[in-house]
Amino acid sequence: MSTSEQVVSVEISGQHYPIRTSLDPEYVSQIAAYVDERMRTVSDATPTGDVVRLAVLTALNIADELFRCRENNRVRSGELAERAHELEVLLDRVLMA
Repeated sequence: MSTSEQVVSVEISGQHYPIRTSLDPEYVSQIAAYVDERMRTVSDATPTGDVVRLAVLTALNIADELFRCRENNRVRSGELAERAHELEVLLDRVLMA
């Protein structure tokens, strides 16, 4: 284990996991709490006794969130770039007048 790495113990869906990481322990705990919360949400919506199935459905839900965020950021970046271009054109007009 690297000197900057540490083991953070987290609990997800009633199971304890030792996570070896160089990330901030509080951040790792927050991520684990989020995954645990999402697993409970998926479990409530899709009751199943199969933990692997539950984990896969949870992973798909989190991946969907990630993809939607990426798309929203892409759209926002495009909108910002377009607005910046419009402002640049207006500024050029004012400076040339």
